[in-house]
Amino acid sequence: MIDNPILLFALLAASTASIAGGLMGTYIVAKRIVFLSGSISHAVLGGIGFFLWLKSQHGYKWANPLIGALFAAILSAILLGWIRMRFKEREDTLIAAIWSTGMAVGVIFMALTPGYNVELTNFLFGNILWASPTEVAILAGFDGLLLLLTFLNHKRFLAVCFDEQQAMMQGVRVKGLYMLLLCMVGVSIVLLIQVVGAILVVAMLAIPPAIAALLSNRLSRIMGIAILIGIGISASGIGIAYHLNWPPGATIALAAAIVYLIFLKFKENTSLLRSSSKRSFF
Repeated sequence: MIDNPILLFALLAASTASIAGGLMGTYIVAKRIVFLSGSISHAVLGGIGFFLWLKSQHGYKWANPLIGALFAAILSAILLGWIRMRFKEREDTLIAAIWSTGMAVGVIFMALTPGYNVELTNFLFGNILWASPTEVAILAGFDGLLLLLTFLNHKRFLAVCFDEQQAMMQGVRVKGLYMLLLCMVGVSIVLLIQVVGAILVVAMLAIPPAIAALLSNRLSRIMGIAILIGIGISASGIGIAYHLNWPPGATIALAAAIVYLIFLKFKENTSLLRSSSKRSFF
């Protein structure tokens, strides 16, 4: 990977995306809003399709699909947070509404944009091998922003994730922090789209923190472990995809699922050994 510049930049892009995934994925798993993040990841298709349509049909060179994805992710995150806080609507209903609306808008504009099927496929399923030094630098910049916001608001985010009512009683601005958290999740989703695509992004958001949660109970430690696991899974997936000529994004997501199953089995066996040792002791 180090000798091949394509694989090297792919690994750097995957590593920077794994930092965002480990940070925000930990909050997502703790807050139990994995499927809500899934609705945001599918809603970005509307922004991607719209900006591709602007670029191809109207000649707006600034209309980068990733900018469209970022715009759609933040807009859908704000809508989800505002509707939930304002109208106390069930989150599963909101997930279905945002999910279907974003995909519908994306499909319409994709149909109006002929000749961009390959580029659309890369955004849907990911193509980390296209990563350039500029994109890696942009990913690193967004990572820095997420790290800064996490450092400044970590304790308040913990209160929002585990007990909103108690946080309100202590004077924490729960609504604003929840909206900020969702927007940060939206940014991390856009970063991960570069690695595994919009459809598979939930795997890299949820699985590394879920594995890390099997190894530690402290949230800050879970974040660090999740980042390392995400980087390891991404590197393994890229290497396997390169040697077997598989799609990198799907390979990374599959590797994440296999590693999660291995850790679950390991935890089960460990629990059985502990319970059997206690029975034999007594």
